Amino acid sequence: MAKRRVLLVDDEVSVLLTMKAILEITGFDVDTAASAREAKSKLKLREYQMVITDMRMESDAAGRDVIHAARTAPYHPAVALLTAFPEDDWADMGADKMLVKPMQTAVLIKQIEKLLDTHAAKLQRLANSAAAPAPPAKTEAPQPAAKKPAATKPAAKKSAAKKSAAKKPAAKPRASKKLASKAPIARKKVATKKRKR
Repeated sequence: MAKRRVLLVDDEVSVLLTMKAILEITGFDVDTAASAREAKSKLKLREYQMVITDMRMESDAAGRDVIHAARTAPYHPAVALLTAFPEDDWADMGADKMLVKPMQTAVLIKQIEKLLDTHAAKLQRLANSAAAPAPPAKTEAPQPAAKKPAATKPAAKKSAAKKSAAKKPAAKPRASKKLASKAPIARKKVATKKRKR
């Protein structure tokens, strides 16, 4: 199995070296970048399965720039925000996960593995839905067949309307507004049963 490639972005060299060693021991192929500019350049040159970026580097919004660059990459990597300053809007920025440093090594690896698995499943669902436009066309074809009995529906509606008008004139309009999609189906079944008898 090929090693999964990760881009690790942080302006603190000690964090970069420690995280790189941990991830490589675990079986990842790790590239590092010490700034948002370097990270954006690397994102264009190679494909990564995951990008882990610090939020505050050369500017307070540098991590946001890295996340944006990763989100616009054609290969759609998973994105994790690694920060010592947790922010509530990490998902709004486009990150899939927020990792708060410092973190225990085992917990970090478990969270990264889980993120990669869920991201791969998400990409597979998107690929399957994009590759399967034929099933919606098939589901549309039976709809005209279902509409054919509608020609007999007005007679059933008229007789049902006459019966309900004599019993409860005010109750019927409320029910038809709330359950407009369900009411015709129920009437059709009733009308079909009456005709069979």
